[in-house]
Amino acid sequence: MNVRGLALPLVAVLLATSGCSLFSSGDSAPPPALERTTLRVGVANPIDTAPLRIAVAAGKFREAGLNVDLVELGANDGLAKLTSGQLDVTFGSDVSLFRAASSGTTLQLQGEAYTSGDNTIALVTLPGSGYTEATAKKSPKIAVDTPDDIGALTAGSVLSTAGVDRAKIRYVARPFDQMPQALQSGDADAALMVEPYITRAEKELGAQILADGSSGATLDFPASGYAATGAFAQAAPHSLAAFRRVLMQAQLTAGDSAIVRDALPTFSDIDATTAALISLGTYPTTLSATRLQRVADLMHTAGQLANRLDVQAMLPEEDQP
Repeated sequence: MNVRGLALPLVAVLLATSGCSLFSSGDSAPPPALERTTLRVGVANPIDTAPLRIAVAAGKFREAGLNVDLVELGANDGLAKLTSGQLDVTFGSDVSLFRAASSGTTLQLQGEAYTSGDNTIALVTLPGSGYTEATAKKSPKIAVDTPDDIGALTAGSVLSTAGVDRAKIRYVARPFDQMPQALQSGDADAALMVEPYITRAEKELGAQILADGSSGATLDFPASGYAATGAFAQAAPHSLAAFRRVLMQAQLTAGDSAIVRDALPTFSDIDATTAALISLGTYPTTLSATRLQRVADLMHTAGQLANRLDVQAMLPEEDQP
């Protein structure tokens, strides 16, 4: 029997019916065109935004066809610039993003930036202050960067869990770099600090941690993220999807803390010695409604939100269940 003679017609039939798919990848459809090839992204806290900054410097977004233009933010101006059209995506604390959403600003979350870890956020006191137990003062004066953001939320949670009446806590607004002076002058009994200010205060003033902010209801607490307006998300879904893919890979890479510590001095005023000493949290590689709902629910419980916010509704469609 001539097997070779039968095989040749069979191959011809297979090629004809398969459209020569034997020699194609089967997944050769080009990726969808990006609506925007440049994204203006607001950034602030260098520790929280380290993965994004590292990825931009390494050209990772350019490889995905995106030019990411980082815009340094001042105090609490990210959302204002986002809603006015000066930014396409902004970094912000989860508390500020959820408060804006609860007030009627339509936002779509693009990624989680940072989650607190041991002593990355803490109530700090000076030696000799006598304030060595969270319950030692019935109406403590606590320095926070703003009275309605994650600092006050964390301080209130930690102190109330310890047994302090939340209603009797007095908040004193101070920028992080001015908190040591507030402690020295007696304007504050303790300060709710984040890194690198905690480490600096310990090095320079012998400051002590009164209570770890990453504990109890705020253990491993989501701290910050990235968001676009709902209108921009609708107009540029493919561009934002590409942004999220690269961001999540950057967050994964930042799981190696040495990469973050080595990079911090290149884009911030954190020197190499401090970078080696600071406590670091984690960089989430997914958008989790369950994880983020903890923040919104604690805000509601603490009276920062009048009504419960459904965080799931703020996620891109691909992250919906």
